[in-house]
Amino acid sequence: MSRPHVLPIDPGVLAFDIDGVVADTMAVFVRLAHERYGLTRLSKQDMLCYNLYDCLGLEKKIIDDLIDLTLDEEHTREIPPIPGAPEVLTELAKAAPLRFVTARCGAESISEWIFSILPDVSRTKITVIASGSPESKLAILHRMGIHYFVEDRLETCNHLKEAGLEPLLFEQPWNRDEPAPGLLRISDWMQLKAGYSIYCFLKK
Repeated sequence: MSRPHVLPIDPGVLAFDIDGVVADTMAVFVRLAHERYGLTRLSKQDMLCYNLYDCLGLEKKIIDDLIDLTLDEEHTREIPPIPGAPEVLTELAKAAPLRFVTARCGAESISEWIFSILPDVSRTKITVIASGSPESKLAILHRMGIHYFVEDRLETCNHLKEAGLEPLLFEQPWNRDEPAPGLLRISDWMQLKAGYSIYCFLKK
């Protein structure tokens, strides 16, 4: 497979989703499934769709419990970052403030998590907004003057694209096999760094 196209990315008009982009949230979901329910064969690679109820073959009450646990304050602190995210975000923060828009209902615990993985970035340069739903992200991004948004949910990317933004679909098992015409796929954080490097080169 050829490496996805890289375009110049201006960090001044860039924002990020958190879960599935910066935070490897499903790693905690899988660990809790192993520990709490003995589902030791479950892995992230089984999550072939964003709606877990449609692809895991588990009872709704089990998925509900695992989601609630994964997103609570205690387990949010245990989420590992996606490889490369802290390093690239720290570099981007030297050029522009970091903006994050999450569909979580509250921002406090995930904000503290962001601060913890970015110890060298001043908190004054970090904004985390909880939209409460994926559909509410668009209005927030418009108000912030965002042009590029890194997101792992395909439906959200399509919604933003239709509204004139440039979503960057961060590849995960739940979107990897889905057709995404017109969307730029981001395979990892090094690709984002390359896009920023191209932008810096073109500005010279």
